[in-house]
Amino acid sequence: MHRKVLITSALPYANGPLHFGHIAGAYLPADCFARFERLKGNEVLYICGSDEYGIAITLSAELAGRTPKQHVDMFHDINKKFFEQLNFSFDHFSRTTWPGHVKTTQQFFKDLLANGYIEEKVTDQLFSEQDQKFLADRYVTGTCPKCGFPNARGDECPKCGASYEATDLINPKSKVTGSTLIKKPTKHWFMRFDKLKGKLNDWISKKPWKSNVINFAKGYIDDVKPRAITRDMQWGIPLPLPDTEGKVLYVWFDAPIGYISATQEWAQLKGKPDAWKDYWLDSHTYHVQFIGKDNIPFHAVFFPAMIMGQNTPYKIVDDLPANEFYNLEGRQFSKSDGWTIDLDSFFKQFTADQIRYAIASNAPENQDSEFTWKDFQTRCNSELLGKYGNLVNRTLVFAHNNCERKIPEVKHLHEVDLQFLEKIKQLAGEAEDAYSTFRLRKASSIVMELAQLGNVYFDAKKPWIANRSALTHQDMFNTIGCCIECLKVLALISFPIIPTSAEKLWTMLGFHTPIAKAKWNDIVISAIEANQALPEPQILFTKIEDDVIQKEIEKLKQMVAMNKTTPLKEQISIEDVRKLDLRVAKVLHVERVPKSKKMLKFTVDLGSEKRTILSGIGDNIEDLSTLIGKHVVVVANLKTAVLMGLESQGMILSAQISDGYQLPDLHKASPGTEVT
Repeated sequence: MHRKVLITSALPYANGPLHFGHIAGAYLPADCFARFERLKGNEVLYICGSDEYGIAITLSAELAGRTPKQHVDMFHDINKKFFEQLNFSFDHFSRTTWPGHVKTTQQFFKDLLANGYIEEKVTDQLFSEQDQKFLADRYVTGTCPKCGFPNARGDECPKCGASYEATDLINPKSKVTGSTLIKKPTKHWFMRFDKLKGKLNDWISKKPWKSNVINFAKGYIDDVKPRAITRDMQWGIPLPLPDTEGKVLYVWFDAPIGYISATQEWAQLKGKPDAWKDYWLDSHTYHVQFIGKDNIPFHAVFFPAMIMGQNTPYKIVDDLPANEFYNLEGRQFSKSDGWTIDLDSFFKQFTADQIRYAIASNAPENQDSEFTWKDFQTRCNSELLGKYGNLVNRTLVFAHNNCERKIPEVKHLHEVDLQFLEKIKQLAGEAEDAYSTFRLRKASSIVMELAQLGNVYFDAKKPWIANRSALTHQDMFNTIGCCIECLKVLALISFPIIPTSAEKLWTMLGFHTPIAKAKWNDIVISAIEANQALPEPQILFTKIEDDVIQKEIEKLKQMVAMNKTTPLKEQISIEDVRKLDLRVAKVLHVERVPKSKKMLKFTVDLGSEKRTILSGIGDNIEDLSTLIGKHVVVVANLKTAVLMGLESQGMILSAQISDGYQLPDLHKASPGTEVT
C-alpha cells in the first residue's frame, strides 16, 4: 500500500554560503530518503527553502553595505546553486520572503493569540543609550549566565549551547560599539509554551526517536517557559495587530512555518492551490523532518507546540532524525577562519557523487564525524573505483567482448550461482531497511558489500577460463548473467546516494527508462531479460592521485594562515579618520619594478592629475593587464615616499587573500570621486 511522505529539511539561513558540514546534517540524508521513498512507489513531496529573516541578516547586510533583501537574494541564489551542484531532488526550494509566507505566519500568530497561548507584557530589554535604541540579541555580547563563558552571544552560548534571553546575560555590551547596555521597559508578545507542557510531554513520550533527540527535547520541555515572540526591528514579518509599527515576529517563530508556506507556493506553481492540504492536513501523511542537532528544540518542542495551538489541524512531525556535527579535519567548518573547502575548486576536480558517497559513508548519525582529504581519497579510490567501478567495468567489458554485446541467457545454475543470487536479494533487503530507518552509513556499507560480493564471485567463477571451451560456455554465460543481476541491484541500492553514477550504470545495462522511475520491489524480484542489448561500457570513476590531495591539504593550511585575524589596532577618533583623503583612481598602466618579485609601479588617473604609486602586491599576479582599467581606492594625501629608488605618490588599498591580494574595484565611480 502506497503512502504519502512529506519530507522537510531545515531551512538554511540565507546569511552565508553552505558547506559540506551543513550537507551532512539536514540535507543529504533527506535527499537520499526522498529518492528511496520514490523508488518504493510512495507519493513523495520534498520541501526546503531559504530562511531569510532575523537580526543576523540585518547585521551582516549592514556590515556588507547591502540592504537585507539584497543580502538574502545573493545567498539564496548561492545556496540554491550549491544544492543543484550536489544533485538534490527537492520538489520545491522556496524562501521565506515570498509574499505568501506573510499570511500563513500571521495566521499562526492570530490563532495562538485567540486560543490563549500568547500574552502581551511589558518587559525590560537591553537598550543602548549611545545609539538611543533597543538592541536585538545578535547585536549583544556578554557573559553566559549558565557556564560563565565571557564571549557569549545574545541568544545562545557557543561554548555550552545554552539558549536564553539576551537580558539574562551578565555584563551585556553592544557588539558594535562595545558600550555598556541598560535594561529599559518595552512592550512585547510572548508564546506561553508552559501552557502546552503537558501536551508536549504526552506527545513526545510516544516517539521512538533517537535517544539524543528525545533526551535533548525532554530537557527543553521540562524547563519550558514563556518565550518572546516579537522584537523591535523592521526586517521581518510584521505583527498583525494595530499600533505595533516596528514590531516583527521573531525568526525562530516564522522560519518553521516556512515549511507550510513553501508547500503552499509549490501548490500554486503547480496550478493546484489546494494541493498542499493533501500533505499538511492529512493525518495519514508520514512527515519526516531532517535537521542538525542544533535545531532540535525548535523542531521537537517549539514548532510542535505552535501547531498544537492552531485551529487548523496541521500535520505534526512523525520522525525527526537529527544528525550530529560534521567537521573538517578535526575542527568545525569556519569560513572566517579559513577552515573550509573552496567549493568552486572542488567541483572542478571532483564529482557530486564522490562527495555524496564520502559524506554518506561517514555520516554523523550518532556522534560527530569529519571530512578528511585522505579519507575522501581512500573512499573514492578503494571503494567507488576499486570495488564498485571495478565490478561494473570487468563485467560489462567481458560481456561486450564475449557475450555478443547482450545479456546472456541464464540456465542450469550451480549451487554457487543460486547462493550468489540469494545473497544479492538479502543485501537489497538490508539496504531497504537501512534507508527506511535513516542509516546512511549502513546503506553505504551495504552498497560496497554488494559490490565486493560481485567481485569475489567473479574471481571465484573465473569466466575467462570457462570461455575457452564450448563445453563450459553456458557456465560463463551464467556467471556474467548473475553478475549483471548484481549490477542491476547495485544500481538500485546505490541510486539514493550516488544518483548520477547509478543512472549511468542503469543505462549501460540496456535500460531506456530512468531508474528514478523504476520500482524497488520490481527490480529486486524480476530477473533482467536475456538478450537485452548492452551499450558501450563507460568508466564511472577515476583515480584521485596523491598530489591532488596533497595540494588540497596545503591549500587548507594556506587559507588558515591567510585568514588569521590580526588584532584590531587601538581606537582612533572620527577626526583621525577625516584626515584621510581616499579617492577613486583609474589604473592606466602597470609594470614590474626591476629586481623585485612583489613591487609594482602603477600609473593612475585621479581625475585632476596622474600619479605614480608603488605597491608590493605583485607576487602572485601573472597577467598585469588584468589590472588595467580598474577603479581602485588610493590614499591621496599620503606624503611622497621613495621605494627602491622610485617616488610613490600615495597608497593603493588592497586585501590580502589566500592566493595573493585583491583590489576593490569601484567601477561605477569616476576617477577623483571621494571615498567616505
